[in-house]
Amino acid sequence: MKWNKQFKYPISKLINQLGVRCYEINGQKLPSVTTVLKGTESEEKKKSLEEWRRKVGEHEAERIVSESSRRGTQMHQHLEEFLIGQTKLDFEGFDNAPYQMSKKIIEESLSTNLNELWGAEVNVHFPDLYAGTADACGIYNGIESILDFKQSNKPKKRNWIDDYFLQVAAYSLAHNKTYNTKITQGVILICTPPPTIQFQEFIIKDEELKNFQMIFLQKVEEYKRMQKLI
Repeated sequence: MKWNKQFKYPISKLINQLGVRCYEINGQKLPSVTTVLKGTESEEKKKSLEEWRRKVGEHEAERIVSESSRRGTQMHQHLEEFLIGQTKLDFEGFDNAPYQMSKKIIEESLSTNLNELWGAEVNVHFPDLYAGTADACGIYNGIESILDFKQSNKPKKRNWIDDYFLQVAAYSLAHNKTYNTKITQGVILICTPPPTIQFQEFIIKDEELKNFQMIFLQKVEEYKRMQKLI
């Protein structure tokens, strides 16, 4: 993997505006990609989450969510440090779940498939519409790509992860708009925690990626209409 710092990514400030998570970039306050997705999620998805919380109990649900969030944050930190060269593959001194998961993703994917890195944990935005943080962007298996890293408590099926596809679609659309790139591929890299530590790679590209880009733009418009009603 080689570094190619050809793009100057903007510095942003995360703010909370009327309870909404926004990025302040170049003087604009823009809703985050995750805020748009959360604000426009289907009633079916909301009901499914409510039923899960009732099933496991509120206390256990909070514990699972908190633990998953902490593990995911630490895994992302390990991966970012590896990508920017602050740590080596062996990660000496670490032996916890996030370390093992990040090492699995590196060994199974990043160390061999990521040909060129443009940036890690970089701010991207589509002027006047939305902003977000891409886990990594560059050339993956010879194709300009956006990468997203996910921790999951169990393996995923492709038809479960439309929101993940919408995220990389949003980031790719923003990157292409701002930097005139030709990103045609989104890569989702998922790992489950020990003891199983299962790695999964999901790729969305070309026409399928364009379709998810259009769906996300429709969600942005829906989100804007909803905000006007508040």
